[in-house]
Amino acid sequence: GAIGETRPIADARMRIETVDQAPFPDAAESLTLRLRLGFETGKAWGTSLLVEGEAVVPLVEDYNSTTNGNTGYPVVADPESYEINRLQLANTLLPDTTVTLGRQRVILDDHRFVGNVGWRQNEQTFDALRVVNRSIPNVVLDVGFVSQVNRIFGPDGLPGPTVGRFTGDTWLANASWLSPAGKLTAFGYLVDIEQLPQPVRDSSQTFGLRYTGERPLSKIKVSWIASWAAQQEFGANPLSFQNDYYLAELNGSYRSWTLGAGYEVLEGDGIKGFTTPLATLHRFQGWADKFLTTPRGGVEDLYLGATANVGPVALQLVWHDFQAEAFSQDYGSEWNASAAYKFGAKKNYEAMFKFADYQADEFATDTTKFWLQFAATF
Repeated sequence: GAIGETRPIADARMRIETVDQAPFPDAAESLTLRLRLGFETGKAWGTSLLVEGEAVVPLVEDYNSTTNGNTGYPVVADPESYEINRLQLANTLLPDTTVTLGRQRVILDDHRFVGNVGWRQNEQTFDALRVVNRSIPNVVLDVGFVSQVNRIFGPDGLPGPTVGRFTGDTWLANASWLSPAGKLTAFGYLVDIEQLPQPVRDSSQTFGLRYTGERPLSKIKVSWIASWAAQQEFGANPLSFQNDYYLAELNGSYRSWTLGAGYEVLEGDGIKGFTTPLATLHRFQGWADKFLTTPRGGVEDLYLGATANVGPVALQLVWHDFQAEAFSQDYGSEWNASAAYKFGAKKNYEAMFKFADYQADEFATDTTKFWLQFAATF
């Protein structure tokens, strides 16, 4: 029965990405193809098997992939790679509980602390044991132990910030309660990373709260996000730091239009900034990816955004203003824009255009990025 209920997994994504970044004399130009093939069986004795392979193939390689040695170009972090993306067993014999063992995708809340970095061609996966329990009504308990993080730089990732694998004893705990007043989440992440050089070690323990909700006000739906977390060193990290994280976001929606504003702060103590090495970082602080590592003075990100659905096309426009948190420094500002069109009988095809323009002031350099991609899921 499990074999008979096996379903295939297949998707393809082709992307053009260009990066014009000062002071590089030439812009980076990449054309990459990402393919995933695999299968997931039905259940036997409450257990299913999922196997998925992934290949990232560069077709135009005028860019620094972090592994190809083309350091005369800006970075496009889509190196050539061939690997097992997911290989997991999922068991549901315990009441209201799913136990997943193996290489798997882990996304917690909005990806801010733990995510799969799905925007990059080679996604981030976790070699982990994860237990999710829903025995209590409206409560989800999610606990995991991670022995290895398989990063976007692939198995050939170079030592340092672009290393391909993080190893160490990492614990992830997330508990959420859905009430009439909104969703309240408490989380604790003990991240142990053995690979990074000592001066920039990201091993940390983070504990925090997150509250989300929405309310109709006449014809407008108001939604909000509020989050706080405290972080300090963990494990063998030789650094000593205590930094906090804050987020406040408010959105108003009318029909297919949404306007919103937010303020996100990652503190810094002048030596090290608040760190989120397992996050889907591209989702936050601008698509130009200038703050993948939080500066030692922290980051204050004030942003305004608008989204709209015009027929089958989803539009988004966001503006960011970046400041240092620990001292007076104007980092710069950034505009982001995107348009995505899903089509097909099952909406399993998508074409997307995306743009980011970072104007530097006292941090990093001017950077403009364009993306054009086509994706298909079967």
